[in-house]
Amino acid sequence: MAAALPAPAQTVKKPNIITIMADDMGFSDIGCFGGEIETPNLDRLAKGGVRFTQFYNTARCCPTRASLLTGLYPHQAGIGHMVNPRPQPAYQGYLNDRSVTIAEAIRGAGYTPLMAGKWHVGENRPHWPTDRGFERYYGLISGASNYWKLDGHRKMAMDDQPHVPSAPGFYMTDAFTEYAVRFVDEYGRKPNPYFLYLAFTAPHWPLHAWPEDIAKYRGKYMKGWDRLREERHERMKAMGIVDKKWPMTKRDAKVPAWSEVSNKEEWDLRMAVYAAQVDRLDQGVGKLLDKVKELGQEQDTLIMFLADNGGCAEENIGGEQPGMPGPAESFTSYRTPWANASNTPFRLYKHWVHEGGISSPFIAHWPRGIPQRGELIHRPSHLVDLMATCMDVSGATYPASHKGKPVQPMEGESLMKAVKGQKQRSKPLFWEHEGNRAVRDGDWKLVSRFPNDWELFHIGQDRTELNDLAAKDPSRVAKMKGMYEQWASRCGVVEWGRLQKRG
Repeated sequence: MAAALPAPAQTVKKPNIITIMADDMGFSDIGCFGGEIETPNLDRLAKGGVRFTQFYNTARCCPTRASLLTGLYPHQAGIGHMVNPRPQPAYQGYLNDRSVTIAEAIRGAGYTPLMAGKWHVGENRPHWPTDRGFERYYGLISGASNYWKLDGHRKMAMDDQPHVPSAPGFYMTDAFTEYAVRFVDEYGRKPNPYFLYLAFTAPHWPLHAWPEDIAKYRGKYMKGWDRLREERHERMKAMGIVDKKWPMTKRDAKVPAWSEVSNKEEWDLRMAVYAAQVDRLDQGVGKLLDKVKELGQEQDTLIMFLADNGGCAEENIGGEQPGMPGPAESFTSYRTPWANASNTPFRLYKHWVHEGGISSPFIAHWPRGIPQRGELIHRPSHLVDLMATCMDVSGATYPASHKGKPVQPMEGESLMKAVKGQKQRSKPLFWEHEGNRAVRDGDWKLVSRFPNDWELFHIGQDRTELNDLAAKDPSRVAKMKGMYEQWASRCGVVEWGRLQKRG
């Protein structure tokens, strides 16, 4: 009898990868992170996957996008601040040629890179998505815009051509969803896997939403921000998102008690429109999930969801054009009181690197590759980890050079390490934005709000940053300050005051 032939090696299917990002959304806004806003589709992803409770962004739009795309700290990629160009290499205002994007790197593993949504890491050619590795693109090149029509100072593009939307009923969030679904429908039917980056502008100001979505939330916020924060905090503790021993921060000193507010209906409307924007984003996620399922690829698609910074306390947006929030003629934000609620239970907001500015909800869902269902992962993680994760699960090799120029080594670690039970990072994490600085080393965080001195917190015991231990542990402050200074020097960080003077 002839000897049996060995079984052929099993082919491992490379997953499609979808990264979805919200814009200016707080840590506690979505349902699976304690919020009351209806987000059944994101909640479904969380139930079938994992939630990272200590995932960090960079506290601001452009730096976050630069870091996500390159696996580097934003200064290393040339966007240490925003897209306003400066002569310093770390602040040139567009992705530099010493970085490589996920789109450029993942092509080597046979992936087709696709993008829909907000770019905001290079205003002009040759710094658009199709110049940096994406096969297809539809979206907003610039920063946040009117949702109903393109602002005169903003740019949109379709692939490599300028685009001005003209279809009746145009709404930015829906348009991004529509093209993301189109791309998946087209490229999901082809043999090669795809990488899709879907970057919503919702719920970034201006407060613009469909009337039927706003109607779902009118009156729900008449309870006020004080009670809303308490209710969210209780749900977060019950879920295990935050530790019960961490007290919630006090209401922002600039915010009045709800009982003292006279124009409650106006404030209710502001938060109702904001909630409607988040709701519409979730509806878009649902349409995308439906398409993935229709193609039979739900088991083999890694989906990651996050936010680019904490809730936004910016006020007097665009001169606060008259008109109540919602329609195209209005232009306003939900302001500090509701941002304070969005970031429950943390301190501060977008711009700052205390926990309220840099903490993001994060969901990872991949039935074939992530066995956990509905579990929480408390390991500290960061935007720089997304490049490493994509390289890991795709089998791509991160390049040493690109287009003949050396590429800086990626800074992150694959999130699959955390999924597989590794609780600690091998390297500390760092932040700098507009002079606000921080280091996270294990359970310790050294942080400074510009131009103030350093504060020291034990995040494991006090993630709401209420007990400053700097005076009690000066040696640790000195050690971590030294770590920060070495990192800042390596990454080309310029002291914020000097950078402002130089222009």
